[in-house]
Amino acid sequence: MHSALHEGASPSGWRERLRHVYWIGGGSGSGKSTIARRLADRYGMRLYDTDAVMPDHARRVPVEQAPNLGRFAAMDMDERWVTRSPREMLDTFHWFHGEGFKLIVEDLLALPADRPVVAEGFRLLPGLVRPLLTEVGHAVWLLPTPRFRQAVFDSRGGTAWGFLTRTGDPRQALQNLLQRDALFTDRLSEQTRHLGLHGLRVAFGDTEEDLERRVSAVFGLAE
Repeated sequence: MHSALHEGASPSGWRERLRHVYWIGGGSGSGKSTIARRLADRYGMRLYDTDAVMPDHARRVPVEQAPNLGRFAAMDMDERWVTRSPREMLDTFHWFHGEGFKLIVEDLLALPADRPVVAEGFRLLPGLVRPLLTEVGHAVWLLPTPRFRQAVFDSRGGTAWGFLTRTGDPRQALQNLLQRDALFTDRLSEQTRHLGLHGLRVAFGDTEEDLERRVSAVFGLAE
């Protein structure tokens, strides 16, 4: 099967072809999906949800390019979420290592370039996105405070993490997951600063309208 990556198969070659893409990364529960949908609706952008393609990418990524995914797939639910420390979970989670990221790029290159695209998801890591940018103002990372993330969790009633009920200790699994994601947000904050990228702190009390306005300003879309 022909791959879009074969055409200009380097970050410099992809950069020009992806100049119409706007990237929204960030920590879990930061509002990425909501803001991406709002921007897509307001500005007529095409929406690319990296979470939605995770199952397909997990099946398609070559084994040699995804060692952490292979180890994760072999674990039972307690090994994944209960018995390991949040730090170990962070350091071994396959998507946090960029495994399968080339499939995201391939998907984006295959989309029609007739209108802007807003790509969103936690898999959009700063160090992987940076080489693809023609303008640093085309990417932003949302960095939720612990209080904001707790409020999001409370508002969802835990339904978004229903898979944790399949563990032997759902309460511990949830605490581990929340702590891992807080560590991930800290890592994103450090990486965006180091790479000169835009990281926006998302605090308790921030509204969707506030966040949409701030992201639009970074993207140069604000009216």
